[in-house]
Amino acid sequence: MIADSLRNWLVDSDPALRWQVERDLLGEPATVWEATRARVATEGFGARLLALQDPDGQWAGGAFFPANFDGATAVGQPWTATTWSLNSLREWGVDAAVLRARRTVELLDTNSRWEYENLPYWGGEVDCCINAWTVANGVWLGADVDGIVEWFLDHQLPDGGWNCEWVEGSTRSSFHSTLNSLKGLLEYDAAVGGTDRTRAVRRIGEEYLLERKLLYTLSTGRRVGEWVGQFCYPFRWRYSALNAVDYFRRASLLDGTAPDPRLEEAIGAIRSARRSDGSWLQARPHPGEVWFETDVSEGEPSKWLTLIGTRVLTWWDDYYR
Repeated sequence: MIADSLRNWLVDSDPALRWQVERDLLGEPATVWEATRARVATEGFGARLLALQDPDGQWAGGAFFPANFDGATAVGQPWTATTWSLNSLREWGVDAAVLRARRTVELLDTNSRWEYENLPYWGGEVDCCINAWTVANGVWLGADVDGIVEWFLDHQLPDGGWNCEWVEGSTRSSFHSTLNSLKGLLEYDAAVGGTDRTRAVRRIGEEYLLERKLLYTLSTGRRVGEWVGQFCYPFRWRYSALNAVDYFRRASLLDGTAPDPRLEEAIGAIRSARRSDGSWLQARPHPGEVWFETDVSEGEPSKWLTLIGTRVLTWWDDYYR
């Protein structure tokens, strides 16, 4: 249950956010939230981003970076290229049929190449996070990404997680890379049912984070970084307690398991960041070029964070209270 003032504030939102409020917080029947979700492709954020797709199937002319991106002069990571645009459309709930009708999978297969060694788009590359997003977007759109899934199974590090810097010789997992890798594998398991091996590998990766209570290093017992308690939307690639617990909520619902008690301190960090009116404030957003803004500026109450924060606390409290 949420206060009427909070409910009205959240419902007065773009369809990309509103349908999730209706489903996850208000318990509306499927006929209600599915109707709202269907509007995402024709109204607001979703429609705007779909209109920016290039004729060759890409966004901004590139796979991970815009065409002719100059990293030496840019301020922050640009968020306009194909992978980031697909991530947004998928997370907002756009029906994959809309992009299939545009032959997006085929066009990207023909026209899009990774900036790393000019590798084909649906074959992935060497970065864990990039490969995870490609798996998630691929199973959503119906592309063949089984080869990338196998890559994940073969590149899990001895401590149980993943690290995008493995190619530079790193043998210790990263919170960021591990969470993003898990999210990609979860999308695969949810879409196709997974395999015994994908589920087992996902469990091992989850254990990497759970051993650390989602917050701490094993070696010192201290918080892994200030960023773990800094919540901003969109999450992009960055780890936070909120991003991680929302993953575990989805995994729990898919797997039919109870919330792991080792999430308790991360839940506490999320709860302590909630304001008296039930909202969460936006932390400093990721710098970099965007097509358009989808949330508020730093220090303002965020509807997206309030949706995500409320649903993870509700999930937890429904079990433990």
